[in-house]
Amino acid sequence: MAEVMYGPMQLLVIGFPNPDFHGQIRRALGSVMEEGIIRLIDLRFVYKDADGNASAMEATQLDDEERERFGAAVGALIGLGAGGAEGARKGAETGAMAAAQQTFGMTEEDVQRITDAIPNDSAAAVFLIEHLWAKDLKQALRDANGYLIAQGMVTPEALVMIGDALREAAEGAEEEKKPMAAPAR
Repeated sequence: MAEVMYGPMQLLVIGFPNPDFHGQIRRALGSVMEEGIIRLIDLRFVYKDADGNASAMEATQLDDEERERFGAAVGALIGLGAGGAEGARKGAETGAMAAAQQTFGMTEEDVQRITDAIPNDSAAAVFLIEHLWAKDLKQALRDANGYLIAQGMVTPEALVMIGDALREAAEGAEEEKKPMAAPAR
């Protein structure tokens, strides 16, 4: 069996206080999926109304065969890390079986934990996406014996926090440069 190359995966958990949806998320997600930029591996959306009644929905772009293949790949990688080659074999079998039963990804218990964690009149979405745009880059890095050292997402909020820290550090440095006043006699 040939190795299937997946693009980098990303898990996003997004909260929505007082959600006011008008299809804008569906349109934006649909647009990047149609353009082949990302593939939706798994989406769970949970909504809790003002009275605490919850509803959930899920979506994926994977068909049954892709779901099983993806489950096997994820299970094999987890198994490899946990138990070497034998762990990879067992993990692939377990992952494929779970995916075939359409239980890979989030379980109903996971959805219940999210539901319990969000306040009334709010929502949460859990996205597992594959970055299709980066598949060729991933292969080129692998071919060049590159390996991941670190990763992260830079958000506008993170940049503001960095700016605040830099300002505080600069102000502290300026205070240290000021000459000390001579003691009063």
